[in-house]
Amino acid sequence: MVSDFRKKKLLHVFNVFFDINRSGTIDQKDFEDAASKIAQLRGWKAGDPKYKEAHDTLMKIWVGLQGKADKDQDNQVSADEWISMWDEYAKNPSSPLDWQTLYCKFIFELEDASSDGSIDSDEFSTVYASFGLDQQESKTAFQKMSKGNSNVSWAQFQELWREYFTSEDTNAPGNFIFGKTQY
Repeated sequence: MVSDFRKKKLLHVFNVFFDINRSGTIDQKDFEDAASKIAQLRGWKAGDPKYKEAHDTLMKIWVGLQGKADKDQDNQVSADEWISMWDEYAKNPSSPLDWQTLYCKFIFELEDASSDGSIDSDEFSTVYASFGLDQQESKTAFQKMSKGNSNVSWAQFQELWREYFTSEDTNAPGNFIFGKTQY
């Protein structure tokens, strides 16, 4: 059984970052829309190799997500299927699915706009503002996530990621990895 706290965190990711078209479910179109949104954020045009790479990665994530979470095989993932899938992950977070690992890396690289191997507050908050979150709240979330440090490395990010999807501790730094300060 997923606690209300974890459910709120999971639905935040579902609603803000996956259900791009706000249909109430996740489907391939949401991933197409996300690729366009990310391309716009980065200034990539349709023929740009970076756009193609982001699009292809998002399609791999969709195929993996659908294959694992779409229990009724209707080509979409409901909020209940999403929560159930992440609850299963929380039981054994040391063995993420390939698409979960790919998504974690994709988000880190998206936030690391300078490609220097770490994320800073401006990089972090710019990405979340592009998804409609309050930029100042995202900066506050970064400070909580980074424990006041100026950067978060890939190794730190991976640990924060696991914490987000598994922790019941409302003060855990990983809770802030998706730009929100309260659930």
